[in-house]
Amino acid sequence: MTRGSVERELLPGRADLPPLVFLHEGLGSLGLWRDFPRRVAAACGGPTTLVYSRPGHGHSPPALLPRPVSYMHHEALAVLPAVLAEAGIEHPVLVGHSDGASIALIHAGAGHPVTALVLLAPHAFVEDRTVAGIEAATRAYDAGPLRTRLARHHADVDATFRGWSEVWLSAPFRCWNIEDTLPTITSPLLLVQEAGDPYGTLAQLDAIEAGVSAPVTRLVLPGQGHSPHEGAPDEVATGIAGFLQSV
Repeated sequence: MTRGSVERELLPGRADLPPLVFLHEGLGSLGLWRDFPRRVAAACGGPTTLVYSRPGHGHSPPALLPRPVSYMHHEALAVLPAVLAEAGIEHPVLVGHSDGASIALIHAGAGHPVTALVLLAPHAFVEDRTVAGIEAATRAYDAGPLRTRLARHHADVDATFRGWSEVWLSAPFRCWNIEDTLPTITSPLLLVQEAGDPYGTLAQLDAIEAGVSAPVTRLVLPGQGHSPHEGAPDEVATGIAGFLQSV
């Protein structure tokens, strides 16, 4: 990683397969994906795979705080294109989780060329359940154990957590909505979510499917979490591989 660049891991792979690019959640990082990117790459036949930590996450440079309501647009329209260009990646399959899934939608909706979108627990708008989930996460962070777990993966864990939680819990963010970016998306999508996700209902998938101009495949799992790739990693990796075979 060069000075000023994001923390990243680039795994070279088959040039005849579309590259995979993983976009982490609001509290995520390169390290918090654990072995899932490699698991997906193996299931897909070994494409080039890029995983990185966005500014303010992991060991990437810090982000400017407080984050504006438009911070995911900045990540999608400025940071992600620069990361892809630096890595020499074109027409990727974007595998986004939560915030990362929203960033993938914004990026594709702006006309950037992507082969497909794989969206894990995506957000297109803010629900009461989302706010309640973040309030619960804030209490868990303040209590200590969540902070301890996250601190292993972030250079400045307090800046990472507060930068995420404070903007999502702010009054202006209740109006955040990216459904206007959906109609221009023409690349195939795989939507993955656990039925009991504490951060969002299946209305998120409904809105995305209704809004895009592309074929949509759903994989709804019977769990109660916000990270389907952690609750059922093999099933999700296999689902991604099967989806991409038809792309």
